[in-house]
Amino acid sequence: MAGVASTLAKKRALAAGFGTNANAVPHLNQNFEALRAQQLSRGALFCDPAFPAAPESLGFNELGPASAKTRGVTWKRPGELCSRPEFIVGGATRTDICQGALGDCWLLAAIASLTLNDDVMARVVPRDQGFGGNYAGIFHFQFWQYGEWVDVVIDDRLPVKNGELMFVHSAEGSEFWSALLEKAYAKVNGCYEALSGGSTSEGFEDFTGGIAESYELKKAPPNMFQIIKMALDSGALLGCSIDITSAADSEAITRQKLVKGHAYSLTGAVEVSSQLLRSEAEAGENAEPVGSPEWKRVDPSERPDHDAEDGEFWMSFQEFLSQYSRIEICTLTPDTLTSDKVKRWAVNKFDGSWRKGSTAGGCRNNAYTFWMNPQFVVKLEDSDSTDNVDSCSFVVGLIQKNRRKLRKMGEDMNTIGFAIYEVPRECHGQGDVHLDKNFFLTHGQKARSETFINLREVSTRFHLPAGEYLIVPSTFEPNQDGDFCLRVFSERETDAQILLCLSRLTGADIKTDGFSQETCRIMVNIMDSSGDGKLGLGEFATLWKKIQRYLEIYKKNDMDKSGTMSTPEMRSALKEAGFTLNNSIHQILVARYAEADMTIDFDNFVACLLRLEMMFGESRPRNQEVPLMEPHRATTSNYAIFFKVCTLLYFTLLGRRF
Repeated sequence: MAGVASTLAKKRALAAGFGTNANAVPHLNQNFEALRAQQLSRGALFCDPAFPAAPESLGFNELGPASAKTRGVTWKRPGELCSRPEFIVGGATRTDICQGALGDCWLLAAIASLTLNDDVMARVVPRDQGFGGNYAGIFHFQFWQYGEWVDVVIDDRLPVKNGELMFVHSAEGSEFWSALLEKAYAKVNGCYEALSGGSTSEGFEDFTGGIAESYELKKAPPNMFQIIKMALDSGALLGCSIDITSAADSEAITRQKLVKGHAYSLTGAVEVSSQLLRSEAEAGENAEPVGSPEWKRVDPSERPDHDAEDGEFWMSFQEFLSQYSRIEICTLTPDTLTSDKVKRWAVNKFDGSWRKGSTAGGCRNNAYTFWMNPQFVVKLEDSDSTDNVDSCSFVVGLIQKNRRKLRKMGEDMNTIGFAIYEVPRECHGQGDVHLDKNFFLTHGQKARSETFINLREVSTRFHLPAGEYLIVPSTFEPNQDGDFCLRVFSERETDAQILLCLSRLTGADIKTDGFSQETCRIMVNIMDSSGDGKLGLGEFATLWKKIQRYLEIYKKNDMDKSGTMSTPEMRSALKEAGFTLNNSIHQILVARYAEADMTIDFDNFVACLLRLEMMFGESRPRNQEVPLMEPHRATTSNYAIFFKVCTLLYFTLLGRRF
């Protein structure tokens, strides 16, 4: 129930404005204003206890305490590195971002994109800080984290080796906003080393709250130019790059003076005599890119170069496809956009979990357990297509949460993806519809993520006719734990809901050692209406009828005839017994009643059902209040007698000798 209460509390908080960029949640309950005021009153510089200037903040392996890379590292404040440190000098620019000894170029490309959009930059890098009169050694930054904005506080002690900053730094030398931003992002993810390796789209999203798509341009869809133009019209951030195929390719310059492995921003798309795209060169490049020959052939009166800035250049769309390897598009959420000129997308978000034995069914290859995964429905209304095709445009993004933090524990990204099904017409509009194993065995998917991959996010753009669709996110293998956030960006408002997923199965004989004394205690407590710790003959007869019914349900749902019940079978059996439970409650029941091998014997099944009846009050008079936790009223001697009698009758019921 705690998970349900937490979800409701988060919804109420979001409705009240908490978790928005304007009212970000203090990360680790550290309030920037209060902490800065406290340090100013003390006349001391802030030292962050939550992210100390210590080896554990650097890393765990290559940057671990015993690593040669961290030998001799000291932590210094900007005032110890230069005489007049500045937070931002003359506005944030791409030259403020120079890579250090950390493989986080994906992050640096995303940080560089911030400098191209003042509105987005101001959301991530608050301007109420610096090295002036209010300086107290404390800074803060804001990041989007799985549905809410968090405000992250850090001190300004930075790792230094051989007298220079180890990681991101400014070419200016006295400017520190980028180094401090990187430190705040490292804090959110556990340590600096956790930032090694990633996708630019991950940074795009954490700096904007948007949803990112990636396209390999060799496999670009036929309407790629229209996708780019629509993205730019909606205020999206776009980046493109040329893949490195060998070590020799690193920093190599093409004939068009494009640098391999570097990120370029895509800033414009027009169609005059031909389709043209405008790119912007990355900071620090040694050559100015050459514009396309097609650009030179465009009549000067038609050239849309009046708003071009230094470093920007135009090329034809066909040359763009031949020169670049991939493009990443980050569609922004409506609250990010300040201009009325751009088109806003509607957003629906769901949070969920995969848990071994209950809601981690694996991909469609696992026909027996796939239906166990969380299920979500979206209703697409009204065609929004511009190419005369009756379809709705939407983007689905599946993000796995907090996996970078788990690297310290030896874990990494799960391999994730999702499938999309059309909801049966007879189930339209039903919030309590249950799509079981039989549905997935008899219905094919309408769409799916392009691949299952071990990245933080899998996202894909779709065009489907208006209707109701079921989205099933999963890990590739079953029984892998994880938390996730599923988002649907659509060009029209959509209705969305969560589905419960239950099924009906069949079964045979069971394995058991008899009821435990704990189960007998529960039996006495739930059936003892008088409160004297004893069961009368009538009460015992009622209980025995319950147990007979439970046995029938148990055997019916033991589909593989193993003699024990698996967790998917348990879910089906609970449904048949009259309990429609959400994923959170089912996860709790599995954790409480399943054995280490994820099986449930008949004893635990009966205990589980009786507990549920006690919680929901099915065995009590309607006017009797049902406490959340039942006191143990019966005496030990009564339990012992009842245990012996119940066990004898139990084995008689199963047709065995006692």
